[in-house]
Order: sequence, then C-alpha cells, then structure tokens
Amino acid sequence: MSKAANMVRAEVSRLSPYNSGLTIAEVVQRYAPVRIAKLGSNESPLGPSPTLATMMQAGAEMFRLYPDPAGRALREAIAARYEFGEDQIILGNGSEDLLSVISRAVLRPGDTVATLYPSFPLHEDYATLMGASVTRVIVNSDLTINVDALIEAVRERPRMLLFSNPMNPVGSWLSAGDLSRVLDATGDETLIVVDEAYAEYAEGEDYASSLPLLSKRDQPWIVLRTFSKAFGLAGLRIGFGIVGDPELRTLLDRVRTPFNANGMAQAAALAALADEEHLAKVVALAKAERTRVENFLRSKGLEIAASRGNFLFFNCRQNAAAFAEGLLRDGVIVKPWKQEGFDTYIRVSIGSPAENDHFMAALSQLL
Repeated sequence: MSKAANMVRAEVSRLSPYNSGLTIAEVVQRYAPVRIAKLGSNESPLGPSPTLATMMQAGAEMFRLYPDPAGRALREAIAARYEFGEDQIILGNGSEDLLSVISRAVLRPGDTVATLYPSFPLHEDYATLMGASVTRVIVNSDLTINVDALIEAVRERPRMLLFSNPMNPVGSWLSAGDLSRVLDATGDETLIVVDEAYAEYAEGEDYASSLPLLSKRDQPWIVLRTFSKAFGLAGLRIGFGIVGDPELRTLLDRVRTPFNANGMAQAAALAALADEEHLAKVVALAKAERTRVENFLRSKGLEIAASRGNFLFFNCRQNAAAFAEGLLRDGVIVKPWKQEGFDTYIRVSIGSPAENDHFMAALSQLL
C-alpha cells in the first residue's frame, strides 16, 4: 500500500465500490445499440412536472447566488404536505446524503446497525465507515421480509434500526400490523430510520407509511423521502427527512454541509410538490407497467419478488453480471445485484411502455 493510501482510515478499505449503474453514454460507447432502455436506476420515465420548464428559464439568478441554507420555503411546503412541524424537516443532497449525516452524527465505533438484506448498499456502507457493525436480517425464501427475525434483531438493542419500506432492491414491504410489531419491540436506545424512497409507488392495500405510526410514539425516529424517484428529479439531488424530535433535527443540521440542497433543486422540488396531477400519472403508469412486466417474468418461469416499488427483483438463474451484459448488447440497462447470496438476481426498473417492451424482447431472446 502506498504512503498516501496509508493515511486513509482502515474502515474505508472495507467498503465495496458503490454500484451506481451504467450511463447511456457508457453503453453507447461499448455496444452502440440502435436504441437504449435505461432500467437500472429506478428513474421516472415521465420525468419531472412540466411546470419546471418555466422555472428553468429563470435559472441564471439561482446559479449565481448561494441558496437558502435552511431551505425554508421548501421545508414549509413539505411540513404542510405531510402535516409535521417545519422544525422537523431536514433537507439533503438526495436522501442518501442524509444517510451519511445521520451515520456521522449518531454512530460510534462498536455500535450495531440492524438492517434488512439484501440491502441498499449505503445502508451498510456508512455504518461500516463509522466503525459500526451491521446485523443483516435476510429475507425469507419467498423474498418477503422476515418480520420475526427483524424483531429479534431489534431486541438486541442496536444503536440504529435502518431499513427501506418498500425494501430496496427486493420491493417487499411491511404491513401496518407488521411494522407496529417491529416498533413495539424497539427500545428507546435505538434510533429508528425508515427509508421511504419508494413510498409514493407503494400506497394501497396492506402497505403503511411509518409516518402516522411513528408520530404517535415517544421513540427517536427519522423517516427519509426523496424527490429522485416518483417526482422525477434524480439529476438535481434533493431529498428530505422528517425527524420525530425537533432537537434531534437541529443537531443533525450541524453535521450536514451548510448548502447541501442547491437553489435549483429547492425550486424544482417546490414545483414538483405542487403538481399532484403529474405525480398521480407517474404512479399510475408505474403500477400498470409493473403488473405487466411482472406477469411476463412469471410466464418465463422466473422467480420474482412481489414489489411495491417502481422496480422488480428476479432470479435469472445464472451469474447476474453476465446476464446483464447480455442485455446491454441489446441496449437494455438493468442492475445486476452483487451482494453475497443474491448474485443471480437482477433489479429492473419499470420504465415507459416502449422501454419495457424493449426489455421483455431482449430478455426473451437472451433466455
């Protein structure tokens, strides 16, 4: 190891590179396909609200000036929509930025973080970086959440309980009853962090956001949301957290960088939040297409998880990286999962009808 590399903390060397997925430009350079379906990063095929076009024309002033470091206008709008206090809202450069803020503020060497597995990798990486250990609660054989095992994990009193609902990458979710059982088993010494990046797609029978349940409890909690998915603002990087205790939110504010939510992102998020009609179109399209793609995958005899996200998780029955490379040759970008025990699984985003047709045709040919 070089002298410079020796300066880096040992925890960094234990991290795996984040699998951020391929860009369209990378695929064009590698295979030059006739068309591309980008279905690896769970982006919205309809993009952001059309009202953003007007806002972009006035962007020069936002480029020149520093943004409001407190993001007051956006925090007020979020607070009003979700019926919490403005002093309970914290903004981030995407919700993954807030995962880093929370980990740096809360975790100490030797602490434990309990999480679902397979996981969104950053749920584990930030814990590892802070010297904490991770307790993985592996999904059941049918890819549903093992609620009993999750309850056992929180009874060990970890410093943090961190999981996504719906679960990323699997798509499984907790019902209100199961979520209540988990919360009942969690002690006050555990910070509950629920990542609800895909909640807009999940609303409906047998799914419950944790917000109404947690708001009635005297436990330390944070719920994370994002504008990257259903609101279509992935490129602008803007997310937020709702914090049960305003004092905790104030302390987290000291850890984040002062201008972590840029001016354009704040303005775009305000516009997106106001356009409920566009959000409804995005969610309706994702649900309809998710059912269509799921039925197709099942017709091919593939094991697939029931999902409440804008993605599906299926077993391709071979090395997922090699399988995904085969799809790339036909211009279809998916995400091969690389975590131990799940390296034959693919996560495919639900795109436009044309993109989904492209994926299904390419997969049929590959199989």
